[in-house]
Amino acid sequence: MSGNGVLVDDEASAISSHRHANEKPYVVYKVGAPNPKQSFFKEFKFTLKETFFNDDPFRAFKNQSKLRKLLLGIEAVFPIVDWGRKYKLSMFKGDLISGLTIATLCIPQDIGYARLANLDPQFGLYSSFVPPLIYAMMGSSRDIAIGPVAVVSLLLGTLLQSEIDHTTHKHEYQRLAFTATFFAGVTQFVLGFFRLGFLIDFLSHAAIVGFMAGAAITISLQQLKSLLGINVFTKKTDVVSVMKSVWTNVHHGWNWETILIGVTFLIFLLLAKYIGKKSKKLFWIPAIAPLISVIVSTSCVYITHAERRGVKIVGSFEKGINPPSLHEIHFTGSYMMKGLRIGVVAGMIALTEAVAIGRTFAAMKDYHLDGNREMVALGTMNVVGSMTSCYVAT
Repeated sequence: MSGNGVLVDDEASAISSHRHANEKPYVVYKVGAPNPKQSFFKEFKFTLKETFFNDDPFRAFKNQSKLRKLLLGIEAVFPIVDWGRKYKLSMFKGDLISGLTIATLCIPQDIGYARLANLDPQFGLYSSFVPPLIYAMMGSSRDIAIGPVAVVSLLLGTLLQSEIDHTTHKHEYQRLAFTATFFAGVTQFVLGFFRLGFLIDFLSHAAIVGFMAGAAITISLQQLKSLLGINVFTKKTDVVSVMKSVWTNVHHGWNWETILIGVTFLIFLLLAKYIGKKSKKLFWIPAIAPLISVIVSTSCVYITHAERRGVKIVGSFEKGINPPSLHEIHFTGSYMMKGLRIGVVAGMIALTEAVAIGRTFAAMKDYHLDGNREMVALGTMNVVGSMTSCYVAT
């Protein structure tokens, strides 16, 4: 046993020696003395810089010649100067197809959106012409399409209608719409110019989803009037008032020709959307479906003269490109303050939607989107748009 005990002790000593030989030497890390407490002014300056200039926007201008600084300044305001130099002819085909696709969507959609805003159809088309041209020169997103949208159109129409009735005071209603659009653009421009884009980050996702869902329900309820061909309809937007108005007109207010046309093309659009989701190669079907709906439904109404049997038609609207509207904007008086209040609300909602969608696409395709630059671009296009017979676009 003593021999075995000695053997065990020798093995333990050998293992212990091997373990100590493999262990790393003990390292002592010295902790530096803490920096002296900064003054309030320096802490405030650092916080201000991190909040408004965390991306160091003037870094590219350092140690550059005056001519180079001028070129960089122009590129910062007009990104088209930068990417335009790198544009290749091979890209034109894709851009042409994209442009035609968006145009086919814009024609029927913008007419409908103008109706949501209680404006004549041509204002929807005007708003899809000038703002995209301005954004193409100043915007930085590669994926978003610019023009009127359902949520902002409905919001603008509701707010304007609470101030002026669009049926009895049509011209004044249009002037207030241009005024609100002007101040919506000014609001967006000021937020971007003073680098307040970080404020958008504080808007919760739940609030955005709730607002969009509520707007979708409200839009759907309001479209029951047009889908069912009802002439006398409530101006309220709550569910109870709308459904009460629908059912009180069920015996003498509904128009079966209107219902047939509306339901048929609604099913056609939903089917086209389903086909596009099932096969990526057939993406063009849902893209061109709205234009096909407009062409076919217009032809059917024209051939059958359905307007004589109560089917409402768009009717004639002004031809030509955007007429100037600078003289229509209220810069003084009570209507200016009303336009300011409506414009700030509509501008913030439009800005939130545009930046959120733009950032989503930028993250998916791995490129940077400057929120402040987007705000300046969106604000500029709406200011110019308000002067060319457009209403709030995003």
